[in-house]
Amino acid sequence: MKILLLTKEYPPYIYGGAGIHVQYLSSELAKSISVEVRCFGDQCLQKEQLLVHGFSKAGLSFNCAEQLQSPLDAAWRGIQFSAAGIDADLLHCHTWYTYLGGIMAKQLYGIPLVITVHSLEPLRPWKREQLKGGYDYSCWIEQQALSMADAIIAVSEETKSDLLSYMKLPHERITVIHNGIDLEEYAPRGKNSSQNSSLRKYGIDTEKPYLLFVGRITRQKGILHLMRAIEQMDPHFQIVLCASAPDTPEIAAEVKNAIAKVQEHRSGVIWIRDFIEHSDMVELYLGATVFICPSIYESFGIINLEAMACGVPVVASAVGGIKEVVVDGVTGFLIPYELSAHHSDPLLLEKFIHELAARVNQLMANPALASSMGAAGRQRAEKYFSWTTIAEKTKQLYTQVLQGSAHVH
Repeated sequence: MKILLLTKEYPPYIYGGAGIHVQYLSSELAKSISVEVRCFGDQCLQKEQLLVHGFSKAGLSFNCAEQLQSPLDAAWRGIQFSAAGIDADLLHCHTWYTYLGGIMAKQLYGIPLVITVHSLEPLRPWKREQLKGGYDYSCWIEQQALSMADAIIAVSEETKSDLLSYMKLPHERITVIHNGIDLEEYAPRGKNSSQNSSLRKYGIDTEKPYLLFVGRITRQKGILHLMRAIEQMDPHFQIVLCASAPDTPEIAAEVKNAIAKVQEHRSGVIWIRDFIEHSDMVELYLGATVFICPSIYESFGIINLEAMACGVPVVASAVGGIKEVVVDGVTGFLIPYELSAHHSDPLLLEKFIHELAARVNQLMANPALASSMGAAGRQRAEKYFSWTTIAEKTKQLYTQVLQGSAHVH
């Protein structure tokens, strides 16, 4: 069996959970089957049964609005994916950026198509701010690809429910396979010099506890809600914000102003806006007392799983797949988020912000509780989210598809 994975992100060019997913899934699958990855970039890697090839946008020129360039770039690379020739038995796409390439390859080469749904475009309407008419394209190509897929992987039960509700797809074509975590790479360990060195590099006081946020600068991640919650947090701990890759100049300016305002009234707010080496990122997780995820939409939320694997309790929004990762009152706290992109209630938002701050304050003031919840999070990660288990389920699905059935029994 040879599998071709199509993805926008692959190391070293990763900015979200989908890229992390493909990185670890491809590596684990390659232990038992032949895997080729085609991605956006200049990557070139061959290691035993894993081949990675990046495709550039060379030859593509734009004479259109900037917001339309991203979807057109994705279409261009999708054409390149097929033009390079395909000898795989099955095609596996990740994120809408690869869907045109997936559709073309399925039709041109007559091979089955599997799609992993990391998020759904209709549930991210704020992207119109980023893409303008490109958002209509991303919604359309997503609908077309999902309707043509031989099998669909949802990264959570909540995502499967969304697929059934918004895409009207037959449930027998959808299989839930969660994201995973490298349990050796993300693992609790005692304080060490390398960890302290990583923290000091970013101006973090190693003698004081800190709250950690990790996420792109996008409305989806709820970072502006977090800025307001910080105003209600105890001032005696640090807050480390790993926030970069803004969707638009407008959201970049909003977040910059919001962080500056918070920093005026509170010391110990550290904003890391540059690229962070992976080893440093793990150290940042390991050094945190509490991790916070105030997202307004997440199909899964792999960052929460990374924190849990490192033995860190999580305070997160009770949205999407997060509810299948974080166990409220056991591995952290889930805060109800009763708003949507189409519904705004100032009182409900104030309640959400207040509860975010209250739960963070509770854990920061009670190290024993934080430690026990962190340990429970690690145990849950070990039991349910190893990449070995996830790769095996994915391989089973491939086999079923190739045998003519798109459902794992």
